Amino acid sequence: MEISTRAAQLTPSLTLSIDSKAKAMKAEGIDICGFGAGEPDFDTPEHIKQAAIAALEAGFTKYTPSSGLPELREAISKKFETDNGLEYRPSQIIVSNGAKHSCYNAILATCEAGDEVIIPSPYWVSYPDMVRLAGAEPVIVQTSERHGWKMSAAEFENAMTPRTKMVIMNSPNNPSGAVYTREELEKIVEVAAEEDIYILSDEIYEKLIYDDAKHVSIASLSKQAYDLTITVNGFSKSYAMTGWRLGYMGAPEAIAKAVDSIQSHSTSNPCSFAQKGAIAALKGDQQPLSDMHDEFDMRRNYMFDRISKIANITAVKPNGAFYILVNISQLGLTSQNFADRLLSKASVAVIPGIAFGDDRTIRLSYATSIDVIKKGLDRFQDFCRTL
Repeated sequence: MEISTRAAQLTPSLTLSIDSKAKAMKAEGIDICGFGAGEPDFDTPEHIKQAAIAALEAGFTKYTPSSGLPELREAISKKFETDNGLEYRPSQIIVSNGAKHSCYNAILATCEAGDEVIIPSPYWVSYPDMVRLAGAEPVIVQTSERHGWKMSAAEFENAMTPRTKMVIMNSPNNPSGAVYTREELEKIVEVAAEEDIYILSDEIYEKLIYDDAKHVSIASLSKQAYDLTITVNGFSKSYAMTGWRLGYMGAPEAIAKAVDSIQSHSTSNPCSFAQKGAIAALKGDQQPLSDMHDEFDMRRNYMFDRISKIANITAVKPNGAFYILVNISQLGLTSQNFADRLLSKASVAVIPGIAFGDDRTIRLSYATSIDVIKKGLDRFQDFCRTL
């Protein structure tokens, strides 16, 4: 039986592979310290859950508009204006089945065969495969630890060709936690504007920013930036709503209309009662976000302090998200080999950097309890000493 070329070219998810192996070991009674999590270990705030429950009990279980409930799109419009300085009309906003879905829809609506999409590495695992599924070609720009795992405008320009259609920016970044400054983003916009290159700005970790770093929405920088940018966000990370599968985008009217059409033929609308929860998330008490942020910040500081004292590995302190990217290149192992041996010998699960396009690194998540972090880092340190 043959499968399509499109499906055959996809890369199996290494993150899921490691997670599956760790869960199998845990099922056997092995005490696993998991640093692979890509989701908050907090429950969804109670008022959000209650809003969804009330919607279910009221029978709000039917189709909604494919682009999302008008009330939710209006709330997102106000959120964009208040938090990001962006004026997106509700008609420019599409609610989807997660920010991942929004990213994919945006690429499908703008890219086609022969186009190139520039992606800074290390990158979130799904970006290159989304581009390939759209028939376009990912062009990877390798960044360096020395420059904080961030792509410069010069590196962006050097990677451009007449076929470049889009650049994908993710700030705060998964897996590095890097946060681009206003000045860095302004220079990237200048380069993109010269050739009318779309900017897909994935801002899903927007609320998880630390120290003196500031989140800047690319589309807010100028009229040119606004006209070229598709801003993607969602509820998964900020509100601990990963399983609810709700994301959204703000985009130029023509792109929003195209995405609405694509979504109407592929998935129809996002979950009806989950959207009611999302409305409560945006309009309700924001204190749970602050509490979660502060807990992540404490864990970040602890984890970075411990890692920075381990010989022969290095890391840049992350300014956002809930990950630390560790450079293991001095240890002489590939990231996959390191992750496999760490799991089998020390019962610690991490994600190999090759999944993010950088085989010199591994990713540790601090979206787990401080007790697990302490125990896991003890094992991690002992393992590194054996290499």
